[in-house]
Amino acid sequence: MQRILSHMRKAIEEYNMIDEGDKIAVCLSGGKDSITMLHAFKSLQRFYPKKFEVVAISINPGFEFFDTKFLQEICDNLDIPLFIEESHAKEIVFDIRKEKNPCSLCANLRRGIINSIAIREGCNKIALGHNQDDVLETFLLNLLYTGNIGTFAPMSYMDRTKITLIRPLIYTPEKETKRFIKKNNLSVMPKVCPMDGTSKREDMKQLIYSLGKKIPMVRANLFGAIQRNLPEWKLDNK
Repeated sequence: MQRILSHMRKAIEEYNMIDEGDKIAVCLSGGKDSITMLHAFKSLQRFYPKKFEVVAISINPGFEFFDTKFLQEICDNLDIPLFIEESHAKEIVFDIRKEKNPCSLCANLRRGIINSIAIREGCNKIALGHNQDDVLETFLLNLLYTGNIGTFAPMSYMDRTKITLIRPLIYTPEKETKRFIKKNNLSVMPKVCPMDGTSKREDMKQLIYSLGKKIPMVRANLFGAIQRNLPEWKLDNK
């Protein structure tokens, strides 16, 4: 946990992600990143100088493998309230529209529901479990497939809902969340999405891995380029 908290606290403090009295809705999918983040927030509450509340929210997309009891057990063990909302994402995205690239539409559907739950439960912030690998993969996806230079921001304020999105795991490599889950003998949901391992994002993951064999500093160089050149990532703007 110390390694996870070290990465997470660095991101939180450098981008001022937590304020006194925040009520944070942690998005819990059942995957390794969201489970790790939820445990880390619980640990952080014990010593962080700014006091904050945490609740967990989860969207049931309608897949047969989605296990609500599993998520409830996680939250019960951590003594964190869990709010699960049913959705028709699977039906809309896969059955009706039969999307060949379903990730964007699915994410938009889930985002609207997540915002609604957060507002209903009086949360002013939503924590998403995007890790450092997600930052780099999104950067390459935008560059190679759309010709744009960008990735998601560490923090973003939504004017319509008055809620701030935070991504506390942006400094945390995916291998660290895998290590945390394994070291603590924690279970994860066997499958979070039917697109796992088959999407364009997986291609980017493999590309970074291949480049890393030839260019040892490729991850650090990509991440540094993001922080130096994207306005929302520049630390001197904070």
